Amino acid sequence: MRAIQTIEPNPEHLIKSIAEQGYTLETAVADLIDNSISAAATKIEIVVNWDSEPFELFIADNGNGMNLAHLIECMKIPSSSPEGKRKKSDLGRFGLGLKTASFSQTRLFSVLSREGEEGDFKSVTWDVEHLKTTGKWELIIDDANYLNENLNTYRKLSKSYLSSMEGFNANTIILWKGLYKYEQYLEKENSKRALKEDLSEIMKKHLELVFHRFMEDKDNPLKIRVNNRILTPFNPFPNERDVRLIEDKQKLFQGESITIQGHILPARSIDESLNNSCIWSQSQKNLMDLEGLYWYRGNRVILYGGWNGLVKKSSKYKLARLKIDVGNSIDHLIHLNVAKSKIKIPYDLQKPFKNYVVEVCQEAKRELYNRGLNKFKVKSSKKDLNIFSKIATNKGVILEFNQDHPILKNFYDSLSDAQKLKYSIIQRMISVKINKIRKAHEQEDFEYLESPLNLSVNEIIQNIEELRKLGFDKKQITVSFIQELGLNVNTLPLEIKVLLNE
Repeated sequence: MRAIQTIEPNPEHLIKSIAEQGYTLETAVADLIDNSISAAATKIEIVVNWDSEPFELFIADNGNGMNLAHLIECMKIPSSSPEGKRKKSDLGRFGLGLKTASFSQTRLFSVLSREGEEGDFKSVTWDVEHLKTTGKWELIIDDANYLNENLNTYRKLSKSYLSSMEGFNANTIILWKGLYKYEQYLEKENSKRALKEDLSEIMKKHLELVFHRFMEDKDNPLKIRVNNRILTPFNPFPNERDVRLIEDKQKLFQGESITIQGHILPARSIDESLNNSCIWSQSQKNLMDLEGLYWYRGNRVILYGGWNGLVKKSSKYKLARLKIDVGNSIDHLIHLNVAKSKIKIPYDLQKPFKNYVVEVCQEAKRELYNRGLNKFKVKSSKKDLNIFSKIATNKGVILEFNQDHPILKNFYDSLSDAQKLKYSIIQRMISVKINKIRKAHEQEDFEYLESPLNLSVNEIIQNIEELRKLGFDKKQITVSFIQELGLNVNTLPLEIKVLLNE
């Protein structure tokens, strides 16, 4: 008969091990906000006590709150099974988020909670130092003195900051007592500076993106306050009329619907993104930082930026973003990790995903080259007698007819208005063809090159009508005229499309 030996893991070692799940400060805080949202919270605040030694960080919400029994249950490691059926609104998975996220930043955290605003607060604490001393899995049920001290500190701290939320009464408060990753600095001022930078420059932007759908909810918008500031949602898919949508795809996978839709930002977003208050990007993040896949699970962005290894990130694709909506019943199929920071696309979906991503990236590249051509003036101290001028652009150097060439200029001035139009079209077609040939060996997509035409829609229509009178059909005009002008057939003005289809 085989002997059975019960082996209990060392509490301190296990806690420190499970805390290493790839959390950063912003992803750890986001995990706690998930719990607040699941508890029906509409207001959340994060405040830091800079004067305490060590630092104290409070995360409070007006959600449903918990009694002592529920509080103890939630502090179990884990508190639920990842395979258990959960509500669609439940943003958790493993029943570990509260604990692993907290232990990734602190070695002592307390949760204070009450059922309803009239209830009494109860408090429990996980303390790694206590686990180390006792060697036992002992959750501390806090006494009234400890509870009231932390409650009073939080309330005083909350009032000391600006931008308070009207009618906000916290029902659950999480206290991180000490942030060990910021206490490794020799000087406390350096610790404070590093923490402030992560709070203001990284965490706020992360939360504004990750929870933007909840914050934009018209009926019951979520409000998040971080110290002195109420966060403003950042929607990576702004509802602008010139954002081009690629036909969405839906796939039923293991009984769960997965929806993907590509978005092509307009070329104007390149220049506008240099403005810190623009709608296309966040401060200190450029379009390339934000290109790629955005995974939404229960309206919460769980992963964003990059292409999950399907294609390489590239400045050529910086106008491409792809929205993916999934439910919480296929977490195990996409291999969602505890920190919600990694996803693996199931093998059965990799091919259709890649095909769609490639299509979206190609469309983004065309938009970039077609309509995002920015020319930069280069000063010259002497007149240029070359028939072509080299023009510096954000896509590299292109060749164009030298409009200041004396012979060309004199010839152009001698023409009638009708002849000038024909001359401009010929010049344009030659320039496009030459740049296609030049760029072919670089494998760049210069199939279309929509630099300014200086031609009106009516002037293009006039030439199309003349070609039709000469006996050219729609296909010939499209291939030998429209495309040779460097125009993309898919982005032609409606009047021209109608004419070509007659």
